[in-house]
Amino acid sequence: MQTRIQIDKIEPAGYNAILGLEKFIESTSLTRTHKELIKIRASQINGCAFCINMHTKDARKAGETEQRIYALNAWRETPFFTEEERAILALTEEITLISNHVKDETYAAAAKVLDEKYLAQVILAIITINAWNRIGIATNLIPA
Repeated sequence: MQTRIQIDKIEPAGYNAILGLEKFIESTSLTRTHKELIKIRASQINGCAFCINMHTKDARKAGETEQRIYALNAWRETPFFTEEERAILALTEEITLISNHVKDETYAAAAKVLDEKYLAQVILAIITINAWNRIGIATNLIPA
């Protein structure tokens, strides 16, 4: 297996536009934990090995526990995640699997525990990692 096209080299303006969105996400009030949970969960759903590898390492460095990382794909079945995290994870799953649409109940649960600005930032973070996943998968990025 080898990496295909290097979009950052071939089309740097487009790549930098997505990088700009990532930099915006990093500047928001989203907690490090929320950012990493979003990135890991979306990457699991999409099957992006490069991003799963990167973001589980980042989450550990930020203090995330092994238990929560291992249980993330079964978060509904564990007591390890807060109500706020559960709302974010449900939203992450439905936005990532967008062809099924975002249910009104899922959105309402997130809106109940997150203020509007934070909710907007969560949605943008989910969209951003999905863009990165698609780059990683389409170009066959290999985890180190």
